[in-house]
Amino acid sequence: MKIKHNKKRNTAFVYEVLVKEATVAILKQDRARRDKVINIIKKHFKADSLLRKDLECYRSLYENQNLTQLTSEKIIKEVKLQKRLLDTASLFKQQTALIHDINKEATASIFNNFIPNYKTLATIDQIFSDRISPKNQVILENEIVKNMTKQFPTQEVVEPIDNIIYNTFVEKFNNKYENNLLEEQKTLLTYYIASFADNALELKVFLNEEIGRLKSKLEEAKATKEIKSDTAMMEKTNQIIDRLNGFFNKAIDDNLLLTVMKTQELVKEIYTDASHD
Repeated sequence: MKIKHNKKRNTAFVYEVLVKEATVAILKQDRARRDKVINIIKKHFKADSLLRKDLECYRSLYENQNLTQLTSEKIIKEVKLQKRLLDTASLFKQQTALIHDINKEATASIFNNFIPNYKTLATIDQIFSDRISPKNQVILENEIVKNMTKQFPTQEVVEPIDNIIYNTFVEKFNNKYENNLLEEQKTLLTYYIASFADNALELKVFLNEEIGRLKSKLEEAKATKEIKSDTAMMEKTNQIIDRLNGFFNKAIDDNLLLTVMKTQELVKEIYTDASHD
């Protein structure tokens, strides 16, 4: 018999819808909305909370990929053990408090946010249940293993830039950001929002690596004939690189975040345009 999935009691789902809500608020520069959602995340998902420990059980199963089958099966076994060690009564109370704060401080419509990996989160929730038959338990665990062992294709290497249209790019970005984020932009936003619960440690590591990558891509672009022969384009590229350099000792805020995201889009368009020519 299939168990009905209560998404409001699925800690990972609730966390993901909050991240989605905060992401949209940041991109729309709706500071009031952003602060409400981030305050909820900070309050309920701090490092020592049961909700955070419960979330880590889910994340161990849906954020790990490119693993071997043996490693995936070992992780599932350990995660199920850790999940059983959580105080279920206390966890239920913390979930109730979280749902209450979302309804009161934000809006219940947050629970309707589209989450691409919703099916995976529901499957994980099922394998944590003690009401599922052994047969269905094995079937669902096999689905999780399949996701964890999934291999991602190697990215194509494309030729460098033909042109930079920085000003129009900003306008294009603002018009389409909400529904067409790049994977690297989604990753950056996820780290940013999660940083309010882990003192920004993972965000700082990711930002250092990502800014370094973006600078390398822009330096490569400077060597192309199109930029070398155009003083204005060379100057604009150098200005962007200088601005990225200035971020290493700067506090992380919304402006830094949006600038890095715009540069991510710019670099993507540079190399995409080149591959089409």
